[in-house]
Amino acid sequence: MNSTQALSRNTILDSVRANQPAAQPMLTIPHFHTNKPADLVATFRESIARSQKMSAKMFELRATTSLARLLRDSNRRDEARAMLAEIYNWFTEGFDTADLKDAKALLDELDR
Repeated sequence: MNSTQALSRNTILDSVRANQPAAQPMLTIPHFHTNKPADLVATFRESIARSQKMSAKMFELRATTSLARLLRDSNRRDEARAMLAEIYNWFTEGFDTADLKDAKALLDELDR
C-alpha cells in the first residue's frame, strides 16, 4: 500500500468512525428491524457482503460476530466458528480492541 492509499484508507476510516451510526451497512437493509431468524441471517449476510465490498473489515467482523452468535444459538456452531475464524484471522493487530476481544471470546466459546 502506498502513502496515498494509506492516507485515503485512513480518511475513510476516520469518516466511518465519526459517522458510525449512519455508516453501518446493516442500517440500510430493508429487513433490519425483524425478529425472524431467517431474516436476521439474511440481514447479517448482506451486511457482511456490503462490508466486504467497502473493504470495511471491522464492520465485517462485527456483522460476522453477530451472525456467529445467531448460528451458535441455532445449533450451527461449526458454521459459526468457521466464518468467524476466517475474518478474525485476517487481523494482524488491534487485538486489544473491544470488537476483536469480543470475537475472540466467542471463538473460544465455540471451541469448547
